[in-house]
Amino acid sequence: MDDLEVLTRISRQTFIDAFEKDNNPEDFKAYIDVAFSKEQIKTEILNPNSKFYLVFLDHKLVGYFKINENEAQAEPFGKDALELSRIYVLKPFQGKKLGGYILQKIISIAKSMKKTWLWLGVWQLNVNAVRFYERHGFAKFDTHSFYIGNDKQTDWLMRLDMV
Repeated sequence: MDDLEVLTRISRQTFIDAFEKDNNPEDFKAYIDVAFSKEQIKTEILNPNSKFYLVFLDHKLVGYFKINENEAQAEPFGKDALELSRIYVLKPFQGKKLGGYILQKIISIAKSMKKTWLWLGVWQLNVNAVRFYERHGFAKFDTHSFYIGNDKQTDWLMRLDMV
């Protein structure tokens, strides 16, 4: 809870930087105001099946990620699966290979938790992210709907087997 303010701030900023330009302004603002409110982030922090990790480079906050297990997963994939719910790096630190480093840390965490597979949802129009995950061994296995305000979007569900 000590990191609530900073986590709320970086969550909002990285999501805005990544997706604001590609969405309807009214729908986007409505989504941000709910999904990244201090109250929502606090609820997520307090969920024992969700964990946030802040990422630092030279003692400077550069990003964060969130993982979900069990009932906290956006899809009911069971106890053997771990959801990578969020992975974001602040804009000035993108392109420095931090994403790959963070993803390796997440894979290590998943293995230490004895998970057999890691999965995530990525917006189908986020071509750079899809390529990033494919380069790291993830493959599309399904889709689900994701709403930004009233705008129904399609996320590709991608998985990486740990075995």
